[in-house]
Amino acid sequence: MVKVEDIQSYGKEHLESVAASASNLQSGVQAIATAYGDYAKKSFEDTKSYVEKLSGVKSVEKVLEVQTEFARSAYETFVAESQKIAGLYTDLAKQTFKPYEGLVAKFVPAAH
Repeated sequence: MVKVEDIQSYGKEHLESVAASASNLQSGVQAIATAYGDYAKKSFEDTKSYVEKLSGVKSVEKVLEVQTEFARSAYETFVAESQKIAGLYTDLAKQTFKPYEGLVAKFVPAAH
C-alpha cells in the first residue's frame, strides 16, 4: 500500500530535481551564449585586422599570402570554437538531466 508520506517525499524529490535541472539549464545556456559571443567578437576583430593588412598590400603575391594566412587562421579558429561549443552542448545535456538520475534509479531495477 502506498503511503501519503511516500507520495509527498516523491513529489518533493521531483520538485527539487526540476529546480536543479532548470538551474543547470540556465547556466549551461548562458555559457553557450557567452562562447558564441566571444567567437563572434574574435571573428570580427580578425576580419578587421585582415582588411587593414590587405589595404596596405602592394603586390599580388603579398595579397595571396595575406588571404591564405587569413583563411587558414579563420578555419582553425572555426574548428576550435565549434569543438568548444559542441562540448558545452554535451555538458549542458549531461548537467540538465543529472538531477533526474536519482528518480530514475528508483524505478529502474539494477542490472545484474
